[in-house]
Amino acid sequence: MNIVLLDTLTFGDTSLKLFNTLGRVSTYTTTTAQEVAQRVADAEVIVTNKVVINAEVMHEAPNLKLICVAATGMNNIDHDAAARCGIAVKNVAGYSTDAVVQHTFSMLFYLMGHSRYYDEYVKSGQWQNEAVFTHIGPSFSELRGKTWGIIGLGEIGRGVATVAKAFGAHVCYYSTSGKNENSEFEKTTLSRLIENSDIISIHAPLNPSTQNLISHSELLQMKDGAVLLNLGRGGIVDEDALSVIIDVKPIYVGLDVLVKEPMKRSHPLLAVKHPERLYITPHIAWTSREARERLIAATVENIKTFVTASAK
Repeated sequence: MNIVLLDTLTFGDTSLKLFNTLGRVSTYTTTTAQEVAQRVADAEVIVTNKVVINAEVMHEAPNLKLICVAATGMNNIDHDAAARCGIAVKNVAGYSTDAVVQHTFSMLFYLMGHSRYYDEYVKSGQWQNEAVFTHIGPSFSELRGKTWGIIGLGEIGRGVATVAKAFGAHVCYYSTSGKNENSEFEKTTLSRLIENSDIISIHAPLNPSTQNLISHSELLQMKDGAVLLNLGRGGIVDEDALSVIIDVKPIYVGLDVLVKEPMKRSHPLLAVKHPERLYITPHIAWTSREARERLIAATVENIKTFVTASAK
């Protein structure tokens, strides 16, 4: 098989040696839209994370049989064009669930425990001047007894719910599709979830029903001191609205995803007056070493399965 990997930079330092067992492999750290067609012209298999594979690219690759998306989301592929061309499309699901659940709690505890303040307090030398052994600055609460509202109770949402329950939190959820039913946790409306929750975490896909789901009115509706975490997709939280509300209302927000990634230099969230209320990570929730290794192994397995099925 002639296999082309288009954006290996997204895999970090994860070994790609498994692909070499499948055939001739060409790797590119990044690929621009202008470079795609030339690089896949002779490909039988394309492996992409975020590089867009549209109808034009497919028509320029007459030998193409399989597109492997090294991710769960497949919105970078023109599925109608693939079907017309007889090209299979495979993704990988579930590889990063544990990593995203873990990062959800990492973000929560950073914000909830005011970790930035206390770390800077010690490193600035201020603790050395205290008259007693401890310094009580911004107060923080325990998770036990708090209400945790989850937007999107898929596999990741259920994982977060299970851990939150183990900490003693009361968990409720809002189904963005209206289809999720889970008797273990309380199902509620979006409005009630926002009004009643001390912690809100988002684990939903971006689609017309979730675009700007959390905007001015929803942010203002949150409890003072509540924490909002978006580990779903950029665009679910209205970033322009957030950049205004976070300075006039004492809420705490953690974002691992933004509408435009990488973040633009002029982003309004970089100019807020209360940066201590905001924690942003560069779309890393899915990137634990183990998750990336599972992703590569599952992508290789998708190719093997396709080849075996095609040979029958």
